[in-house]
Order: sequence, then C-alpha cells, then structure tokens
Amino acid sequence: MLETLGLGQTAEQVYRTMLAHPCDGVAELAGRLDISPDSIRANLGQLSELAIVQPSQHEASGFRVLDAEVAMEILLARQQADLVAQQQRVEASRAAAAQLIAECSGVRARPRDDEHLIGPDAIRTRLGQLAQQTASDIMTFAPGGAHPAADLEASRGPNLELLDRGIHSRTIYLDSVRNHKPTLDHVNWLAEHGATVRTAVSLPVRMIIFDHRQAVLPVDTADARTSAVLVNGEGTITALCALFEAAWDAATPWGSAPSPRPHGFTVQQAEMLRLLAAGMTDETIAKRFGVSARTARRIAAELMELLDARSRFQAGVHASQRGWLTPGS
Repeated sequence: MLETLGLGQTAEQVYRTMLAHPCDGVAELAGRLDISPDSIRANLGQLSELAIVQPSQHEASGFRVLDAEVAMEILLARQQADLVAQQQRVEASRAAAAQLIAECSGVRARPRDDEHLIGPDAIRTRLGQLAQQTASDIMTFAPGGAHPAADLEASRGPNLELLDRGIHSRTIYLDSVRNHKPTLDHVNWLAEHGATVRTAVSLPVRMIIFDHRQAVLPVDTADARTSAVLVNGEGTITALCALFEAAWDAATPWGSAPSPRPHGFTVQQAEMLRLLAAGMTDETIAKRFGVSARTARRIAAELMELLDARSRFQAGVHASQRGWLTPGS
C-alpha cells in the first residue's frame, strides 16, 4: 500500500504492528508476523533509514515508533524532496548537454550546414558581416578576464553601429574583468551606450549568437583566434540559446552586487565547488575564471578550509553530505 512512499510490504507490516503493539520486542514482532527475527531487524533498519522509527534504549525492540500522521508527513516530505532533486538533475543535465554542444560544435561541424573560419582575419571579417546582417539581437559569452586593449578599442565602432541601429545586445563577461582597468572601462562604455551587460564567475566557451539563428564558436577553446565555426543547425542553435539564457539568468547585472550564496560561500567558492565536483583541474578552472592558476589554488584552499576538508575528495564528500552540490546551492 505504501510502496510509492518508499516503504516495502514487509516493512509496512512491521510498522503497522509496532503501532498496534508498541511494547513488543523483536521476538514478539517476529511471532506476530511469522517471520524471522533477522527479517524484523532488517526491516527495522529500513524504517530507521526512512526516519519513521527512531533508535531508543527504552523500547523492547530498540526503536520508538512514530505515530502515523508524523510518519506520513516525513515520507511525503522525502518523496517531495526526491521529486525536486530529480527535476534539478533534469535541469542540470539539460544545461550540461547544451554546454557540451557549445564546446564540441567546432569539432564536429557539418560541411553542408556549418562554415569553418580559419585565422583571426577571417573570423573578424565574418563576424563583421554577421553583425551587419543582424536584425534584432546579439547574445555573447565573453570569457577571459583581461581583454587586449587594442581589441577592445577596435570593437567600439562596430558595437556602436549595432546599438545605434537598435540591436539588443546582451553580453556576459567574467567577474574578473573588474580587475583589469581597460576591460572594466570598456564594459562601462558598453553599458553607457545601451548594451546590457552581466558578469559570471565562469563561462563555458566563447560564443556569439546572432538573431537566434546563427552562432560562432571556437574550434579550439584554448585559442579562439586560430579557427572558429559558424553553426546554423536549428537544434544546435536552440540548445545554445538555452545555454545562454540559463547563464544570463544566473549572472549578475552590471553595477549590482552578486546575490548572496547560502552556507557562507562567496560566489567564486560556490562555482569552484561545482567545478571541482565535476573533476576540473586548477588550471582549467583558472581559465574559466579568467584568473591565474595561483588564484584558483587559493580559492580552492579557502573552500577546503571552509569545509574542514584535508583533500579535494573530502571537500566534495563533505559538501555532498550537507546538500551543497545541488543546483542553486
């Protein structure tokens, strides 16, 4: 009857018998249900895991049984938590799938649909053409904490032309741009001229999406200047747009302070925990953050101290036990 709440048939019988005969010990319960004492003990263990019986030195069975109303509330709350966790896993899987598409689009380009761009001049020229053809909006991931001053200066003219045409420009930079004055000044300039800017601790890949129809991504994420791919496939573009929107919703509007995180984490530490749990190295995380590997190691050390952990593995275990690795934590 209560299988949907995680209670096996025999465990339910044990629980019901304990409600009816709360003073019974293991032997008495075994006799009433005509099962072995070992089976009673095993089912008491299951009921204890579900928290509807509790260890007690004052009861003959070694457990105190909770009344039905409290027990059912506990089981329903557990089921609700499982459903929420499952939904969070689905959303995390959807985001991870979109991110994988973004990171691998350059590797598996289809010649009939996608266009390869070789070298910085070809990439720059094609981006200019796409910008001129843009009718409504541009969405950009701009990883890299410090952008070359010459590149920033060269981009102002095209950016101004887009904004003057009424193109809705949304860009996510890394939080670390605040530590590089030329990039900081450029982002302020963009915001002052009508672009909408947000920042995030990390970004998965460099990416520009034009009118929700075409996207340019690097073939080699370690060096976006060497080659890129122009992606046109409808399914891929849909996934990339979803990836951008998810990152945009989580990012901090320019000029605003980052939203506080639970558990006393800084935004960087919360993202560091997520990336460490995904198995990323300090060097990879440093690139994601747009900081030096030394800074990434310092953030990791601070996180381990906060979690009272002696190793990265132990930090992940402690965080998981406390429920800190779920989305939104």
